Amino acid sequence: MTTVPEPLPSDLAEAHAMILAERAARLAAEAEAATAKATKRVLDLEIERLKLEIARLKRHRFGTSSERSSRLEQLELALSELEETVAAADAVQALRAAERPEPEQPRGTTPRKPARRPLPAHLPRTRVVYPTPTTCPCCGGAVRKLGEEITESLERLPARWFVIQHVREKVSCRCCEAINEAPAPFHPIARGRAGPNLLAEVMFGKYGLHLPLNRQSACFAREGIDLDVSTLAGWVGTVAASLQPLTDAIAAHVRAGHRIHADETPVPVLAKGKTREGRLWTIVRDDRPFGGPHLQGTGPPAAAYFYSPDRRGMHAERFLAGFTGIMQADAFSGFGRLYKPGRADGPIVEAACWSHARRGFFELAELQKAPIAIEAVRRIDALFAIEREITGLSAGQRLAVRAERSRPLVGALAAWLRDQYARLSVKSATAKAIDYMLKRWPSFTRFLDDGTICLTNNAAERALRGIAVGRRNWTFAGSDEGGRRAAAMYTLIETAKLNDVDPRAYLADVLARLPGHPARRIDDLLPWNWQKPQPISAAA
Repeated sequence: MTTVPEPLPSDLAEAHAMILAERAARLAAEAEAATAKATKRVLDLEIERLKLEIARLKRHRFGTSSERSSRLEQLELALSELEETVAAADAVQALRAAERPEPEQPRGTTPRKPARRPLPAHLPRTRVVYPTPTTCPCCGGAVRKLGEEITESLERLPARWFVIQHVREKVSCRCCEAINEAPAPFHPIARGRAGPNLLAEVMFGKYGLHLPLNRQSACFAREGIDLDVSTLAGWVGTVAASLQPLTDAIAAHVRAGHRIHADETPVPVLAKGKTREGRLWTIVRDDRPFGGPHLQGTGPPAAAYFYSPDRRGMHAERFLAGFTGIMQADAFSGFGRLYKPGRADGPIVEAACWSHARRGFFELAELQKAPIAIEAVRRIDALFAIEREITGLSAGQRLAVRAERSRPLVGALAAWLRDQYARLSVKSATAKAIDYMLKRWPSFTRFLDDGTICLTNNAAERALRGIAVGRRNWTFAGSDEGGRRAAAMYTLIETAKLNDVDPRAYLADVLARLPGHPARRIDDLLPWNWQKPQPISAAA
């Protein structure tokens, strides 16, 4: 449709006024565009700064664990908000640009486009070819193909549901009339109708993505599949019981380590219409900081969880029965009996966590700007800087570097802490932070004599991070038995993650193989021994 321009005014004064109005509108539009461009530039710079800060924090594996994770969450949230704001502003600008004629580009130049990462090469490609004219629209002459322009977009289809029919044909012998048929296939759930992939989806959704069963049931219903919560709950209980041999094997592997990390976190548990506080404990074996599983005396990483209805130390004693070695943990009093010389299995050697010690000073330095606390943080951070440099080296190499560089710093820190403590009131917060370290000084300095010891208990704290996130979604565990099931599934999922294994694919394959797998070869199904199977396409 052709747009007819408005007639120009015949009066000179009206024409002058029209010109001034158009000039004012143009200047206002240019000013608005300049302001928007400047604002976008500021936002882009802030986004780049946040990305750098996030990358820097993610590189630091040691020290400042709690405050670092909190800071990361805040930065990532701020980054997401800024990127959404920039995207919305770009969309508005694009709409406005579409409403006005596009300015001509100077010859020999092309408009600048933002750099984009290519879409994953392993994904299958579907070609959608748009028809082109078979004759020239200008003169009607014949056309020939010069090439093609390809623009890619990422797409995802909803989950595909299908029913597998397990067909076992019956045959009869013509001589003796005996009837034979193929043996019945194994099912992950006896007399159940759920396949291993569906069961893995439900289990990983509940314990890996922290989606309660009622939410999963609602999601399935929107896809046209009615699976009530009671059915899903039955599957969860049966699968957890079936996987218990693997959970036990992982726990035994953890207890067989030379050095472990330990920590616990509260979980609300439903009891008679109200909630009480239970506990989820984790014991982590991770030898990667001092060379990894390829070195003699080390093994693959694993995290074992267990549940208790309260926080008494007897539960940790029971779970760690038979273990002797080094345990890295916080100063929880319930661990005290594990370190006593008279322990039946032999004493466990305590290695204190420097992150916990630093945290006491960091809070004072950040909130009160206390000069002694600031100096303590600076001295401790110097030790963490050395640890970041030697991560992944062998135990002997780590020990040599610590003897040369860390030991003098630790000696100077001890003398400085004692000097400051003598000048402070014993009731001051800074004195309490110093006293926390000096009372446990042999445990804090143990890393100087053993290259396998880490400076922190961050491995256990990282293993509990998902549970802290999950609490916000599932609110509480339904019972003590539910807490024990959660511990078993967290053991499998977290151990799979530590070994760079996709937990969902792992659970699906294990559930498919486990019913017919020999019990004496259960180690073949552990995450660090598991091999990803080749995909099998379902018959139409």
